Parts: sequence; structure tokens; C-alpha cells
Amino acid sequence: MKLLKLALLVIAIMAVTLGATFYFLNASGMLGAPANSTEVVEAKPPAKPIFLPLDPFTVTLRDNHSSRILYVEITLRVDDEASREHLREYMPEVRNRVISELTKNTPSYVQANEGRNQLAADIVASLTQPYFPNPNQPKISNVLFTAFVIQ
Repeated sequence: MKLLKLALLVIAIMAVTLGATFYFLNASGMLGAPANSTEVVEAKPPAKPIFLPLDPFTVTLRDNHSSRILYVEITLRVDDEASREHLREYMPEVRNRVISELTKNTPSYVQANEGRNQLAADIVASLTQPYFPNPNQPKISNVLFTAFVIQ
């Protein structure tokens, strides 16, 4: 009989200890939101993308034994409206930098996916350099080729 009372007492102490621990962790927020929390967190809708389409480019690509024509349409994805306006303001220089990057390549290189991906990275690197006399750099997150034809 003593053993039964002792076992019940141990079980009761364990139950009270577990209950108190659970209540404390729940109230302090360690198990998720606090029990008395009435604050509702509203999720922000994702920001809309900001694109800047450029007029088409037609350049000559030289290989060891031939020349080919590259026609490409490019759209830039920028991080903010200030970057889009900055690039619009310096559009002649933007176009010059893109043409310089395009003509550095050979037809066989830019026809491969790896070459096009590297070309996009090179265009981003070139366009994010400062534009004299403005020291600000536009934030470009991606270069999208919307048309890409080699003849």
C-alpha cells in the first residue's frame, strides 16, 4: 500500500512539473506564439519586378574565318525605381557599354548556354560601374535576353 501511494505521489509530481514547464515555455513564446498573443503578423506582398527594356542591338561578331550578325533584345531587371531612372538618364552610355560587351564574343561562344550566361554576367558588371560624373551605381539583378538571333 505504501508503495502504491509513493508511486502515485511521484506520478503526480511529474505531471505537475511537466504541466508547469509546458505552460512556462508556451507563455514565453519558446514553443511558438505566446498564448495571450493577439498580434497578427501580416505578410507583405512580394515587390513587383522593375524592368527596363532596351532597344534592340545588331552587332557583328567576328570569328577566325568569318563574321556573323547578332541581333539581340535585352531587358534589364533592376532592384529599384532609382536604378531604372539612372539607367534611362545615361542610356547612350548604357547602349555603348552593352555593344562593347556583345562584340567581345565569338558566335560559337554566345550560342552556348554557358556563353550566354557569362555574357549576361559581363553586361551586369559593365552596367553597374559608375557613370561619370554621377558616382551612384545602378542595382541590376538580371539581364534577360528576350530575342537572340545569330545569322
